Order: sequence, then structure tokens, then C-alpha cells
Amino acid sequence: MNLCFARLIVLTRSISGKSTVDLFLWKYARPGKSSPTCNALIFKRPAFQLIAMLTPDTGKRTALIHAAVTKVGRVEVGSTLTSLQASPIVRFTHEEFRRSVFSRTPRIAVFDCDGTLWSGDAGLGFMTWSMDAGVLSRDASAWIDARHRLYRHDEVSELEICGEMVQIYAGLRDEELRRAAARFFAAHIEAEIFPEMKTLVADLRAAGTDIWAVSSTNDWVIEEGVGRFGIGPERVLAARVRVQDGLITSDLLDVPTGEGKAEALRRAGIPSPDVVFGNSVHDVAMLEMAERAFPVDPSPALAEMAARRGWKVFYPAAVLADHTK
Repeated sequence: MNLCFARLIVLTRSISGKSTVDLFLWKYARPGKSSPTCNALIFKRPAFQLIAMLTPDTGKRTALIHAAVTKVGRVEVGSTLTSLQASPIVRFTHEEFRRSVFSRTPRIAVFDCDGTLWSGDAGLGFMTWSMDAGVLSRDASAWIDARHRLYRHDEVSELEICGEMVQIYAGLRDEELRRAAARFFAAHIEAEIFPEMKTLVADLRAAGTDIWAVSSTNDWVIEEGVGRFGIGPERVLAARVRVQDGLITSDLLDVPTGEGKAEALRRAGIPSPDVVFGNSVHDVAMLEMAERAFPVDPSPALAEMAARRGWKVFYPAAVLADHTK
């Protein structure tokens, strides 16, 4: 059988001395396809494993290999199971997550936004919506779409594409983009806000914690979104360009992604925040700055890093519910 590469992550916990599988994630890429497909399943029974074998023609699960997997692992699937590298990982319950955050009331808390405060990629969503809604011209839409295809093929870097997804709006009025961002967020992202994270931010603010939002998505969308959390624009570090006389220019001022997120925080006078929350490898640099790091709905790559670093992870209820469908 011709099988694809697959990656799995299994989060385990001990109940009455027995390991149980909480979450089983797999990721694969079909031959000739650059963008992997992700899916997840929930199991709450004694673990015997469940490694999905995937056929490249349909991508469907066609068989299960039984293996004693009770840790986070990366599995190479060829004609046979070829390797397993595992590190332990632990998942917070909601109550444990809150207790850990508030165990020492943090003075400064830093949050990534897309995938951490809400589900999904608001930056990509806004770009696509802008093309469909006519906010971007046909030529600009074709150019950024082509650039994003190159990014998906690893021919354009994360830093480059995040900057270009802001620069593409050059020549438009700032107030026009802010109105567009408000319409987009209300229609497509607001319902995806994680209630647990919104409550957490509100409770931290009530306790006097200084809250910051850091994102590689454009500042129009991020400022609109985090306003729902009571975070003002003066506490937002997002991808942005210079605005002159009300017109958006192509002059990049910042693109906080990867190490750039940590650099943006240091420039803001925050060299060591008390707590940091993020969901992807692009958040690792700022997670490592924190006294306590909290991966939220982590990507497979971040989950593996969290396992190696001993960071416990938190999955909002909406994420777990989606994985059981």
C-alpha cells in the first residue's frame, strides 16, 4: 500500500493509574500537495494507540496500527511503521489552567491572537475577504494570492508574507480599512472567540494585570478584535505600516513574528513578561521570555516543543468539541 507521511500527537493523563488517550491528532500531506491536512479525534478510554494510515489518493483512514503509544510522538508512515520519537506532554483542565495562571497574580500578560484568543487565522481570512468584497483591486488580489501560493510552497518566508499582507493595502484610506476590519471581524471571527480566553483576560484585567496582544496579523483586524477583550490599541503590537495624512503607505513599521515578537516586546519595555500565551512555533520566542509559558490549542510543532520543554498545554472546549465531530 502506498502511504503518506503522518504525524500524530497523543496527549495522555493518568486516571486511577491507567493511561488514557485524551487527544489524538494526525497530519498528512499527499504527494504533490504542499499544504498538509489536519484532523483530530478524541478518545477517552485506556490507550492502545490508533495510528491512522492514509492513502494518497483519498486521504481517508484505511487501517489502524496498534502500538503502545502513550506519549506525544512523531510517526513516519511508509509501507511500515518506521519510527516513533516520543516526549511526555500534559494537558490542563480548564480549572487547572486558571489556577496555574493565577497562582501568582501576573503583573504583565502577553497574548498571541489568531488561534489563541480565537480560532482561525484572521489575517488570512481578512485578505481573502478583502479580495471577495472588492476592498482590494483585481491586480492587487492576483498579486497577493500568487505570493501566498509561493508561501505555501515555502518559497516565501513567514516574515515576508506577513509584511506583504499589510503592504497590499497601500493607497487606501486608514479609516476605510478600519471600517472593513470591523465588518470582517463581526461577521467571521467574533463567533470564534474562545469564551475561556475572554473570561481569563477579563479576570486578569480586574486583578490589575497589564495585558498586551502581539500578532503578525495586521493591526486593523487585531485592534478591532482585541477591543472585545478590553485591550486598547496602545497595548497592541501587530503587523503595521506607516499611515500618512490618512493614507496607508507600503512602509513597514513592524512585523512581529517568530523572534520578531520577542523583539517587539523588548522595544515596548517588556523583556520578561510574567505569563505568555501562544499557539504556534511563531510564538516560541516570546513564550520562552515568560516566567510561565502557556501553549493554547498548540499546533503539532508547538505541542512537540511544549513536550520537550515541559510546558503544559490548554485546549479550549470549542476545540475539543470540534475534534469529536
